[in-house]
Amino acid sequence: MALTIEYLGHSGFLLSDGAHTLLVDPFLTGNPRAVHDPAKIDTDFIALTHGHSDHVGDTVAIAKRTGATVIGVFELVNWLAAQGVKSVEPGNPGGRITTPFGWVAFTQAFHSASIDGIYMGNPCGLVISMGGVVFYHAGDTDLFGDMKLIGEIYRPTVAALPIGDRFTMGAALASRAADLIGAPHVIPIHYATFGLLAPTAEGFAPSRAAVHELQPGERWTVEG
Repeated sequence: MALTIEYLGHSGFLLSDGAHTLLVDPFLTGNPRAVHDPAKIDTDFIALTHGHSDHVGDTVAIAKRTGATVIGVFELVNWLAAQGVKSVEPGNPGGRITTPFGWVAFTQAFHSASIDGIYMGNPCGLVISMGGVVFYHAGDTDLFGDMKLIGEIYRPTVAALPIGDRFTMGAALASRAADLIGAPHVIPIHYATFGLLAPTAEGFAPSRAAVHELQPGERWTVEG
């Protein structure tokens, strides 16, 4: 078993186990670093960390075209359903949703969530079991001590952590987060997209994990 991780830029990924695909935070239109055409992306599922436009991104258009099921917090997926998305799976922190490829669990994240002034529910991290690999996407968040518990409970192989500062952790706090989580592999996200974010991954240096600084469009396969 294996998981192929394709980076979309910003906080987005396309995950595949060879039989199913899962799109995470597909912010492509309006993303200056994106190299993917949202009209050409096919997926079975979409999972969202929270309701901000730079994470929801092209979800509505992709879900309508592909029929993908969207997984996210209760208020966010209800809003998406009102936009015409036909298949949604709501959840909230502490919960887990079983899927044909494995499961998606919701963790806490310390951030905010709204679109055009409409409250979109709790921001979350996502723990995804797919292809024999556990992938933890922290979403947009500050550092918090329970990241150690997330690591102990789920034992992720890969953790994707925001490092852009200002709206999330910066590189120093994200390095500490990686140490708490204990995943052997980490991917920096949510940086270099806009001028307000850190322009590089400089300073992101966990004490134990291997850092994989992926470029938009780059793929990496992790054995399960």
